[in-house]
Order: sequence, then C-alpha cells, then structure tokens
Amino acid sequence: MSVLVKQEIPDLDETLDLYASVGWVSYTKDPDLLMEALRNSTYVLSARNDTGTLVGLARVISDNCTIAYLQDILVLPQAHRTGVGTALMEEIKKRSKHIRQLVLLTDSDHAQRSFYEAHGMTEVHDVEPQPLRSFVRLL
Repeated sequence: MSVLVKQEIPDLDETLDLYASVGWVSYTKDPDLLMEALRNSTYVLSARNDTGTLVGLARVISDNCTIAYLQDILVLPQAHRTGVGTALMEEIKKRSKHIRQLVLLTDSDHAQRSFYEAHGMTEVHDVEPQPLRSFVRLL
C-alpha cells in the first residue's frame, strides 16, 4: 500500500472513524476532548492511502529535548501489515532522533511488542544494565 505521512490533524469525522475502528471508545465518547488533545499535542501525523483515506495516525507529546511520548499510534484494521504503522514509526523516529527518550504505553499484545522492538524500542523491564519500572494512573 502506498501511504503518505504528513503532519496534520484530520477532521473530526475521519478521526472518530479511525479511533472507533480500533475500539478506542474511551476517546470517541467525548469528541471535543479528543480534538482538543490532538490540537494540544506537540505534533500529530496522519497516514493516508493513495485515495486520500485516513488509514493511520500518531500523536506525540514532547519537550523536544529529553523526552517524546508517543501517546497514540493507530492503524485502520484493514491496513494492518501493509506498512502504515512502519511509515508512522519511521517519521516519529526521524523527528525524535535527537531526543534521549521515546516512550509509549501500550497493551500486552505479543504482536505489538514485536512491532515496537523491530523499531528499536525496548520493553522497560528489559532495559540494560538495570531494568526500569513504569507507573501509570488511569482515570
């Protein structure tokens, strides 16, 4: 699949459709809050196929010096394993190559671990020489 990745906040309807397609309903239940979160992010990347359809999105929050937090990366289910996620990750890595830490929190799906490891990321408890811990508070 041919994909174009660019910095862009998609419109509300296509954003909601993409988030709903991957089951992220905690985001879609308050559309105004979701769009405000996108606007307040350091940057948002959209991935569009050759017909212009939104097939992926990534959202990063950063101080642009020491840390970049990959808050969201999602790909339309029909576009899984077509290079969309890789295209988004490559752009994120390019934009954050000067930043000490690129961090994300995700669920424990084995395929996700393989994907992120293939892009040079390490699960926190596997960091050498000492494992790390991560903590979260969810509301």
